[in-house]
Amino acid sequence: MQSYMPNPKVLLINRRLFGLFAFTVVCILLVITCAAVSYDPNTHMSLDESGADSNDVTNDSNGPTIFMDYSEENPKINPIYSFAYFIPLISPTLVDREISVNNNQQVSIISYKKKVTSKSFYAACEFKMTGKGFHRNTFDSAGMIARNVGDLKEGEPLTNMLDYIKFQGQGVGLIEVKGTITGSTKTVTEVDICFHAKGELSPVTIGLYSVKPQNGQYKYENRYNEIIATVDTLTFSRSSENPRMGIEISSIRDKNEEEVGFWSKVKAIIANFFIKPLEVDKLGNDTMLNFGYAILKQEPAFTFPIAKNIKEDRVVTIGNIGK
Repeated sequence: MQSYMPNPKVLLINRRLFGLFAFTVVCILLVITCAAVSYDPNTHMSLDESGADSNDVTNDSNGPTIFMDYSEENPKINPIYSFAYFIPLISPTLVDREISVNNNQQVSIISYKKKVTSKSFYAACEFKMTGKGFHRNTFDSAGMIARNVGDLKEGEPLTNMLDYIKFQGQGVGLIEVKGTITGSTKTVTEVDICFHAKGELSPVTIGLYSVKPQNGQYKYENRYNEIIATVDTLTFSRSSENPRMGIEISSIRDKNEEEVGFWSKVKAIIANFFIKPLEVDKLGNDTMLNFGYAILKQEPAFTFPIAKNIKEDRVVTIGNIGK
């Protein structure tokens, strides 16, 4: 019987082919594994330990979702940055969002009522703000100045420019939805967000400032008369023209004043007669009207559209508040 001796060249070629095949299989498995990790249909917004959104919402097709249970017994909890997402949506300029480190501010919808007549409707729900920390939206100063300087006379100062909107502290608010009925069509005409329901103090403030021109230029660095106003109500109305947001305040104080005194409240009462509604982005205004319609229908959730003007998200310590 003649024994068979394998050809060394054939063995070498087979080993190389086997090695190439094994390498190809490993690469395919790695690609499949990476794809599975990068796409998880069950993944939603995730939080880091500071409580901030660790996902870049600009990479998604939508903004955050607010969940509404309309019950105080077992309310659904929403982080403050989800509830306050309407701020960058209504802003006509770029916005920086800041949230305090270890922030645990939460908002929940805790009640619901509705009244319907043949020609109109009214719906309202209370919301509760709890937890510690602050969430602030700062408006791009260059953009704000550029939008308002055009109507001024030469040498005239810019006054009461909106610097930021800040949520800090606890409270109870009320969202009121008003509208008309024509046939079977219900149209939301106004949405009011009140931050001082049940006699609670509003946890929402805005920063305002004025600017005098220097060498014909208006710069944020030259601001003066910086004041802080407590916001009681924001109003969004349906409009065919450029939409504007109504605002009602309950106190005005100097930036360096720590406490809200008697005169702060008196000044606010007077100021409410002269405050002009603020210009807002049409997408944001329409979103708030749509939010009101979702409340009217007692929907369990509402998803904001994407806000494309968010410039930067920052987590800051108390010592770096600055405003």
